[in-house]
Amino acid sequence: MKNILVIGASGQIGSELVLALRRKLGGSQVVAADLRFPLDAELAQGGPSYKIDATQAQEIADVVKKHNIDAIYNLVAILSATAEANPMLGWNIGMGSLINCLEVAREYKAALFTPSSIGAFGPGTPADNTPQDTIQRPKTIYGVSKVAGELLSDYYFKRFGVDTRSVRYPGLISNKTLPGGGTTDYAVEIYYAAVKGEKFVCPLQKGTFMDMMYMPDAIDAAIDLMETDPARLIHRNSFNVTAMSFDPEIICNEIKKHYPNFVMEYEVNPLKQSIADSWPNSMDDSCARKEWGWNPKYDLGLMTEDMIKELKKKLL
Repeated sequence: MKNILVIGASGQIGSELVLALRRKLGGSQVVAADLRFPLDAELAQGGPSYKIDATQAQEIADVVKKHNIDAIYNLVAILSATAEANPMLGWNIGMGSLINCLEVAREYKAALFTPSSIGAFGPGTPADNTPQDTIQRPKTIYGVSKVAGELLSDYYFKRFGVDTRSVRYPGLISNKTLPGGGTTDYAVEIYYAAVKGEKFVCPLQKGTFMDMMYMPDAIDAAIDLMETDPARLIHRNSFNVTAMSFDPEIICNEIKKHYPNFVMEYEVNPLKQSIADSWPNSMDDSCARKEWGWNPKYDLGLMTEDMIKELKKKLL
């Protein structure tokens, strides 16, 4: 990768991915773009930035052509719980941005990364140690769009030779940018409550296990996969990746090691609970480990230490 365009640069993943890529490649080689514009100061001042509506293919193509882009990170999506409130918006944004990026990548010979999700699985999928290749029949529009995106990306690789790559992200936990309407958001919000000395009301019931990952590992996954020699890849769209699996009680007890008086109560959100129940408890990411060396650095203990340290700086 020489010149990179990140679309969705203001989001939870994009805001950190842009900075990581600029540290690695230099600010001028990484273009940050988002519909929300202008970008915040750190993103806007560190390199080129543009307002792009990803549902408008020409806006993407203009920037790709101007900056001789050879790799696109398409991070545009409406997250699971938010998309269920407006399914057509979720579909139109997710699929509209993807097909535009695929077409631009085909025309300009660029590689394309578009994240998938554990939401691509459904209640018929084996819940424990979910295989790389298995049944995918999700029950949410977010999940349906992710499955369609995986298939479409593979089609563009096989039919047109577009270098498409993807990972199925689990819940992502960040100390920098708040999530925006996902089912796994509680695993971020619980840390904010603990550091601020507040009681946390959990929207998922005890025993709800889901895969999770700390954002530094998520950023590494996106970059490492795109830098891998394509000859090594058997799969493309999309690789299971994970770092840890826990339920609300486990993360609460880990936080109590640092805040013994921390209090968590349950007030189950039926929509989020039904979505979480349809997702895996844990994924098998052995294909990612074998094909491109995936190896997360953070477990629950290390992540909790770092989250609390960084949120103290931010909030106190």
